[in-house]
Amino acid sequence: MSRSVGVVVPAYRPDVDRLSRYVRALDERLAPAELRIELDDPGPGDSEALADLPATVHVADRRRGKGAAITEGFDALSTDVLAFADADGSTPADSVADVVDPVESGEFDLAAGSRRHPEATVQSHQKTLRRFLGDGFAWLARQLLTPDLYDYQCGAKAVSANFWSRLRRHLTESGFAWDIELLAIAGALGGKIAEVPVVWEDQPESTVDPVSDTLSLFTGLLAARHRAKAVRGDRLHRLLAGQLDRPLLIERGEQ
Repeated sequence: MSRSVGVVVPAYRPDVDRLSRYVRALDERLAPAELRIELDDPGPGDSEALADLPATVHVADRRRGKGAAITEGFDALSTDVLAFADADGSTPADSVADVVDPVESGEFDLAAGSRRHPEATVQSHQKTLRRFLGDGFAWLARQLLTPDLYDYQCGAKAVSANFWSRLRRHLTESGFAWDIELLAIAGALGGKIAEVPVVWEDQPESTVDPVSDTLSLFTGLLAARHRAKAVRGDRLHRLLAGQLDRPLLIERGEQ
């Protein structure tokens, strides 16, 4: 029996024309049962410009952060498989479909796109500083987290709805480090994770700042490692969780 697929595209002040082309490509290639744009703090006319797309556009009047936007989007889907793709379109629709496949088939609980996988195709590279910081971060994440991946931050992932119902109860990160926490918690819960090589093209207009956001990701990595240890039952980290952890994303969303 085929499994239904839902796709969330988190977007903060996007290039509307690029986002529109990308959403139509995702709709054509994946034919998802549900396609949802989580639009944060839109500019004048952005919401209206996206109204004709084959997608539900949910508008937030503030910048929630990537992680919070995806979490809210996933919780709004009613499909068997939940996927997200970053709004800049760095991962083309064909590659997003490749990421969805291992979860849609039922073989894996979660699949992560990878631009650093040896079989990935990088059509244009990031600037030297961003690439250096990104490679260093990926290496460090491999040392600290249970999932042994080439890439933790590629903007295309998919998860089964059943596994998401377990993951969402542990997520606290609202920003770019959400991907890291997602994978760390997935590993702590014993999930089967597939790393899928993708075609990838850098988008220079990305809202990621190479220095400040890398520092935030480093902090997020340490927090994700701690959260994963707490989920696995480490007594020290469970004690620290009660003292230091931020509220869960799902709790913040209910306020």
